[in-house]
Amino acid sequence: MDPTAFKFLGAGLACIGMGLAAMGVGNIFGNFLSGALRNPSAADGQFARAFIGAALSEGLGIFCLVVALVLLFT
Repeated sequence: MDPTAFKFLGAGLACIGMGLAAMGVGNIFGNFLSGALRNPSAADGQFARAFIGAALSEGLGIFCLVVALVLLFT
């Protein structure tokens, strides 16, 4: 089998992490919104934590993109 096919396969598998990161961000903000609707007085204190969690999740998604690009172009 052609070695470039394995590069494309590895890059495609690495891109799965980007989709999972997007699902993680949706989960974070969905749960934040659910909690904010149940207890609106505590929503302000948890808003910064929701953004920290989203930033960490997006960072992992960007890391998966970098791994995919490294696999394709090296």
